[in-house]
Parts: sequence; C-alpha cells; structure tokens
Amino acid sequence: MLTRVFSEKWISYKHLSTTKSSKFTEISFPPPEFMAKIQTKKVLKSSSPLIFLVHLLSVGLTCAAYSLPDKYFINCGSDTDVNSGNRTFRGDLNSYSISFSKPSYPVKNSSQLPDTLALYQTARVFDQSSHYEFDISSDGTHLVRLHFFAFSSAKNLYKAVFNVSTSHPFLLLHNFNVQNSSQSPVIKDFFLSITQGKFCVYFRPQESSFAFVSAIEVFLVDPLPLSSIPDNGPHVSPIGTKTNSYPGIHPKALQTIYRINVGGPMISQENDTLGRNWIPDDRYLYNPDTAKIVGPIANLYYLGIASEYTAPDSVYQTAEHMNKNNSRLSNNFNITWCLKVSKNARHFVRVHFCDIVSPSPNVFKFFLYIDATYSKEIDPYHPYTDISHIATPFYFDFVVDSNDRGIMNISVGPKAEAGSERDAYLNGLEIMEIMEKSGTVNGHKKKHVMVVVGSVLGGLLLICILAVVLFFVLTYRKQKPGEFPLALDWSPLHVRGGGSSHGKVPEGTGGSPMPNVNLGLKIPFVEIQFATHNFDRKLVIGKGGFGNVYKGTLRNGMKVAVKRSEPGSGQGLSEFQTEIIVLSKIRHRHLVSLIGYCDERSEMILVYEFMEKGTLRDHLYKSKSPCLSWIQRLEICIGAARGLHYLHEGSAGRIIHRDVKSTNILLDKNHVAKVADFGLSRLGTRDENHVSTAVKGTFGYLDPEYFQSQQLTEKSDVYSFGVVLFEVLCARPAINASLPREQVNLADWALLCKNKGLIEEIVDPLIKVQISPNSLRKYAETAEKCLRDDGDDRPTMGDVLWDLEYALQLQQTARTREPHEDSTNDASSALPLPNVRRFPSYSASMNEVDMQLLRDQDNSISSESKVFSQLGIADAR
Repeated sequence: MLTRVFSEKWISYKHLSTTKSSKFTEISFPPPEFMAKIQTKKVLKSSSPLIFLVHLLSVGLTCAAYSLPDKYFINCGSDTDVNSGNRTFRGDLNSYSISFSKPSYPVKNSSQLPDTLALYQTARVFDQSSHYEFDISSDGTHLVRLHFFAFSSAKNLYKAVFNVSTSHPFLLLHNFNVQNSSQSPVIKDFFLSITQGKFCVYFRPQESSFAFVSAIEVFLVDPLPLSSIPDNGPHVSPIGTKTNSYPGIHPKALQTIYRINVGGPMISQENDTLGRNWIPDDRYLYNPDTAKIVGPIANLYYLGIASEYTAPDSVYQTAEHMNKNNSRLSNNFNITWCLKVSKNARHFVRVHFCDIVSPSPNVFKFFLYIDATYSKEIDPYHPYTDISHIATPFYFDFVVDSNDRGIMNISVGPKAEAGSERDAYLNGLEIMEIMEKSGTVNGHKKKHVMVVVGSVLGGLLLICILAVVLFFVLTYRKQKPGEFPLALDWSPLHVRGGGSSHGKVPEGTGGSPMPNVNLGLKIPFVEIQFATHNFDRKLVIGKGGFGNVYKGTLRNGMKVAVKRSEPGSGQGLSEFQTEIIVLSKIRHRHLVSLIGYCDERSEMILVYEFMEKGTLRDHLYKSKSPCLSWIQRLEICIGAARGLHYLHEGSAGRIIHRDVKSTNILLDKNHVAKVADFGLSRLGTRDENHVSTAVKGTFGYLDPEYFQSQQLTEKSDVYSFGVVLFEVLCARPAINASLPREQVNLADWALLCKNKGLIEEIVDPLIKVQISPNSLRKYAETAEKCLRDDGDDRPTMGDVLWDLEYALQLQQTARTREPHEDSTNDASSALPLPNVRRFPSYSASMNEVDMQLLRDQDNSISSESKVFSQLGIADAR
C-alpha cells in the first residue's frame, strides 16, 4: 500500500508492503519554493512547529482518504440504491437531495440479463422538455457524467432522439441517440464551472421523439489533489503557433472525447478513483510497428506532480515506447496516434508521462508533437534534477485548435543528442472538446420576446429574398434564350483589395473578402443550378469532406464536374482561392482544366472539365470498372508524371502539388491521366531550396522528411508519386488497417518485398502475366528511388518520367537489359525515347501578387477548414 510521511521541510512518500520482510522505499517531496513552480498549493510555515505538523497531517489525511463534496450519484427511474465501485447511486424516487420535473416516468429492463449491471436496470423517460434540479453549495469545477443504456423495455430506447443542456447555459448533447451503442452503456463526461444555487440538467426530446437517462453524477473536482482542470494552458493552433497561454478555460464546458491508457488494458470506472473509463490505444496507432509496450511495473513515486486523482496507477505503470528492434524502420521515426475529433474545434489535451523505460535517470530526452506543427521537448527530470528516481508520474496540458481534417495527431519521437539513447514514450492521453456557452434560454421567461424578434427577422429575410429573385428575373430577361451569360476567356488573373459584390466571405470565416480573382471565369449561381438540375442528388458522382461533386451540363452543352462546398459553411476559402489562382493560369494536357467558379450567396463552387472515367483509384481495386492493362497503367503513370513535371519545372512559377494520390489523378474517356485538386498547392521560387510550411497531405502518401522538418520541396511530390506507383502495381490502398501489421503501410511493405526479391508476389494478380520481367524491374526500381528517406537522393519528376517511359518501351519491345543499366548511364541511350519536353502554357504567367498570395495561404487564413483538400486516411475526393 502507499503511505505518506510528513516532516517540516520535506514530505516523503513510502511504499509499504504488508509482509514482515518488507522495507520502506522513501523519496523526498520538494520544498515549498519548488512546489510553487509546479503549481501546487504552498504550505506556509507556522511559527509553532506543533501547529505546522498538525496542519500537514490534516492535508495528508485529506489526500489519503478524500471524500467528494457536493456529490450526487443518481440511479434514474428507481427507488433502489446501487453500489458501483466506490460510489453509491441513490434511486431518484427516494432521494431528497434532488428533484426532477414532470411529466416523466420510469421504465425497467424487461430482459434481466445476468451480465447487465445493476445500475442500468432502470431509466427515466421524458416525453416533453423536463429537467433534474440539484442544489450546489460550492463554486468550482464539477464533473457532470450522464449514463445512457438502451435496454429492452416497453419503450424502445433506441428510438430516442434528444438534446441535453444545462442552466448555465451549455448545450451538452445535440440530436443525441444510442443507436450504435451495441448493448453497452454510453457514458458522457463533462467538466463545468458551476456556482452556488440551483443547477439544472434539461432533457429536450426532438419532435415526435422522447428522451431518457439511466444515471447522473454531479460532483465537485476543484478541491481534489492535483486533478482539476487549469484555467489556462499553452495554445497550439493548426499552423503550430503558440501563445504563452490560452486564458479562460474554467468558464467553458469540457466534454471528454478520449481517455486512453497507452500500452495498457481497459480500465473500468470501478477501478478509477473518479469513476473514469480508460481505453487501450491499439486502434489509434498510425503504424503499430513503431511502438512497443513496456510494463507494468510495481511501484510509482508520486512527488506531488501527479496523483491518483490525475490518473489511476495503471495508466502510469504501462507505456508505449519506440520499437527500435524493428529492422524495417529507420533510426529516426516517431510513434503517432491518430484520433478523430470535431473539425475546427478547440480541445483541452492532457498527455501523461512516467519514465518506466529508462534503466536510470537522465538517459534520454525526447519530443512531443501535436499535429506535426508543434513540438515540445520532454525532459522527465527537469526541473526535477535533484530527484534521482525513475517512475515518477507527470503530465502536460495544452489547448489545441483542430483543423478541418477532423483528425488530431499526437506523436512522440527521439531527440538526436550525443551520448544519449534514442527513445520516446507515452503513458496516457486525454482529449476534451471545449464547448462555448450556447446562449439558449432554458426556461420560458423570454419565449414571447424571442417569438416577436423571430417574426420581425423572418419578415425582413423574406423581403430580401423577394428582392434578389426580382433582380435576377429582370437581369436574365434581357438575355437571349439559351445564351451563356459569361465569356470563358483566359484573361490575366487580377488580385486586388476588396472584392466583387458576389465574392463576400461567409460569416464566421474570420478571413478577409475574397480577392476579385479572374472575373472572366466567374459563373452565376443560377447557371450552376441549371447545369446540375438544382443540385439533384441523382447527379452526385463523388463526395468528400468538402461536400458533393455533381455531374452537370452547361447551356452550351459542355459536360462539367461541379465541386460544391457545404452551403454556407464558410470553410476552405484558402483552398478555394488557391485552386482558382493555380488552375486559371496553367494549361496542360495532363492537368485538369478549370472551367469556372462561383462565390455568390456564401457559396464556394468550382467547375471543372468532366472526366468520364473518374479517379485512378476507381479502376484499381473495389471497382466494377474493367481492369486496366499493364500498358494502360504505365501510360496513366507517365501522363501523371508529365503533369507533375510541368508543375515543378515547366510552369512560370515553381508549383508543388502537396497532395499527390490516386484519387487526385483523373481519367478522361480515353484513359488520359490528368492531375487534379490543387487546393493544397504551394508556390515557391527558383532560388528557394524549400518552402517552410505546416504539414498537409494524406496519410500513406505523406513524405516522412517533410513530416519531420516541415520543409516542403518538389521531392515531397516525388515521394507521394512513388506510393502511387506501387498502388498501381499492387492494386491496393496506401493504408489498409485490416491487413497484418507489416502490410498496413503499402510503401513499407512494397520496399520490404522488393529488397527480399519478392516484388512479383505482391503484383496485382489480374495483370501479373502481362508484365515483362525487365519492365517490372525498371518500374519497381523507379518507385523505390521515389521512396528514399532523404529527399536529395530521390529523382526529379523529369527523371521519373524518363524511367517510366523506358519501362513502357521495355514492355513494348521486350528488350533484355542488363541489371546494372538505368536511366543515369550511357547504356540507356541505345534505345531512343521521346524527349521529355515542356508543354506550353496557354495563359499568361503568374504575376508577383498572385505568387505572394499563394505563398501566404497557410498563414493568412490558418483557422479555416480545408474543405477542398483534407488530411485523412484513404479519403477519396
């Protein structure tokens, strides 16, 4: 067991076994001046040693056997008290400390399954808006935990759809239901700052539905030793910038999204002091091969930096650390956890550490990365340099703004330091979404006022709509029937301050009005409605995080693809501008053409030439399309390489695509490949070696050197294209989590097979007999060179294009070639190949204003959701 011993200058913790042969293991607690540094309460010395000792003993006893104040544990819909862990849930039918409004009624579990917890045998159902009321006697942060369990009863609880809010006011749950609970309780945790007085939790059924709740917990957490949420913390934005502190966390509500026991098993609420559930980390590891479990260990040394209320011992007694024994991994890699979070939301993140990896203190330091845009050096023994013990729990808190991808990446990686080991570890992780006050009125006091205000606003809105409709009727009546109302000329791009009346930024984007870009390409919204039959769902040909892609036909008969962001979302303005700027200035046979765009009515719509055969990935796997032959695949790769080579070398600027993948290579009716989706593209200059920018792209295709250094070059596109080459050869996705560990990442798996001489075993069986050995050898060598760790060792896209054309010639001529020959020696000159040439641009060069706007895209509108480009595993767009 764990005991605490107090003295005037030091506080010591001793691990005491109950056996006779046990010995004390003593460690010293830092003095008061050190305690101030770690934000714990300083104990002031008394002039009387006796009084001081009594005071310390009282603190110690409080820590050892803490009793939760202001605690409510409610078993809803029941008159029976139920014990769960260290808590007793009182039946709400016989509890005098709380009240609930009517109409409501209890329901009971009719199945009485033996494995059903006693707490979930009953529930309270609300057919109308109702609430529970609690008396709060102490100001401070409270944990509000709601339990929902859909058991079998006369009322089908799976059909319940409702909102849950509080009297402060916060909207905790919106359109909530438990349809996907799989016969398991759904538990929602919230941290709220609650003041003295009445506190209500409201349950509001959606129309024609009802609400229910199985159990409720409300208790104060502020006095708990080293467990409460701070009021501020380091602020991490999507582009990695950090302010000294993000203030004002306490007035907001925090909803627990993840509570993860890294490297350890599930920890149920019965085994946690605060009744929390901790889940294993396996499903969130991006590459399981990078991580190795260590622990559990027997003893921990609590030095006031963390406590059992911060996290259970079980969290700190296990960890994941770098799997340095895996020969397939380089010497410098990170362990990354990928977690789905709300897009463009603010999150409170707590990372837990405890050095159970090192054989002795001060063996190594390492880095913590958040979204690959922010890093923090972790030194487990600073500022605790006078402490000689390993296995000391500690943690760090951050406020992290998520981006539009809806994925948060937490990584740990080694620090290259002479004389130290290269290792990194993580023990636990918590992510909570920060919720602003909803501004809703929970009672009926202001209902009449809101009705009046709503009526007035509704009338004004109706007048505005009628005025707009009248304007368009009068405008288009002047045009001849069937006449297309804009000239599709490729006039020079103009970027000026302000913008047209149609180019306003939707409310809430936080950006400046969209520049008045290339008015010659602007298409009225009514014409896009006409082309898509008012966005008929039958015409949807694609869907992604940005919204839908529709097949359309303009009035002049041109077939087009219409990419429309979610109407009124105000997200993706940066990518929207980039796409227009890049595509309106470059024309190439192997780059998709932009027909026009629309930014009226808070819309962001791009209109492209229609590509009849869809994406390259559509023809590789899980597709009903006819199988592409090997020669067709080579020609498609050559076409895409030509497009990328033109971006890198042939265009007026130096354009890096930054999101090369099989879903961004489109095929026309003749299977001619065209590179698409330039929302993440960056423009550099010929004099720059790299562009320093936040990491963006798609998992599985992302250049690891770019990921680590945040320095973008053309070689990052080359790496991504190398993944596409193996994807074409093997007909499988870049990431497939359903495969064995060593096969999850296609790039790693393909390189491993090639190095073992087994490349033929992973070739698509449908084309295996078609490929000549020499063509396969040259193709695989080309892909391997693209995937080299060091960007300087990778070929240029011009070299890649040459090698692919040579592989095609080898296939067509079946010429035998010596193994030592490649695209860099004179032997290859024996076979004439078409010249690698630049395709001419049919538009004016980009001016300096355009180039600067592209360079600044990541920084100018950093908080916006990247609708037209997104980071995610196997996201087809």
